[in-house]
Amino acid sequence: MKKTVFLSTVLLFVITTAGLSAYAKEDRKPASQATQISSQSDHVIRVYGPGGPLGPIKESAERFSTKTGIKVEVTAGPEGKWIGQAKQDADIIFGGSEYMLQDFIFNHPEMIDTKSRTQLYPRAAGILVRKGNPKKIESLEDLTKKGVNIIDVNGAGQLGLWEDQAGRKGLIEGISQNINLSVKSSAEAIEQWKSNSSMDAWITYESWHYRLQDVTDLVELPEEEKLYRGTPIALTKITDQKKEAQQFIEYLKTEESHQIFRKWGWK
Repeated sequence: MKKTVFLSTVLLFVITTAGLSAYAKEDRKPASQATQISSQSDHVIRVYGPGGPLGPIKESAERFSTKTGIKVEVTAGPEGKWIGQAKQDADIIFGGSEYMLQDFIFNHPEMIDTKSRTQLYPRAAGILVRKGNPKKIESLEDLTKKGVNIIDVNGAGQLGLWEDQAGRKGLIEGISQNINLSVKSSAEAIEQWKSNSSMDAWITYESWHYRLQDVTDLVELPEEEKLYRGTPIALTKITDQKKEAQQFIEYLKTEESHQIFRKWGWK
């Protein structure tokens, strides 16, 4: 009898100790790991990328969710503001140009499923000017005139954009001399545009005008002078909702979604 009681006590001790050990291990899991498990099992497709394509992708996401019942959450802006969270729960990453997504792949080789990479729609570059176009800017040549102050985004999908356009017409030196401010992202350019009224022009994507209609007019260039850059998109390697995420990408390539992109300034 005593032997039986002793064995029962030992067995209970072993079970209790094992349970406490398992609980302790679970409790010691990093918060980021717990967040990743939680966020990737809540059936929300999480999409990340730069701010430029936010308008049409977000509107398409809302339309897709209405049609399918699958929720899509789009986070966009400078990479530094979302990359930490994206490494935990991103299902899809998009770029503002082909080279921009390629740079992302170079910097974060563990994130993108490169075999899933595909192209959405191109967008053209134009010239944004102040409302009413007080400097009467109608062409690239006008950007070389004395007294025209240009803001340049030297990155964020626009790297070399103005130079490629100016180079065709022998205007690199003239435009370069009028660039008064260079920034690294469109977000910075928008902030400067709104706070610094001395800036007269910004060579950027036409699509930005549709986000900034209250503070810009758009000068469209002749078709033969326009430069186009793409809008790439891809699944991540960490997604556990590959089927649903791919379904959303396929929706973005439908004519219905294409019309949304066209409304926001894409071709």
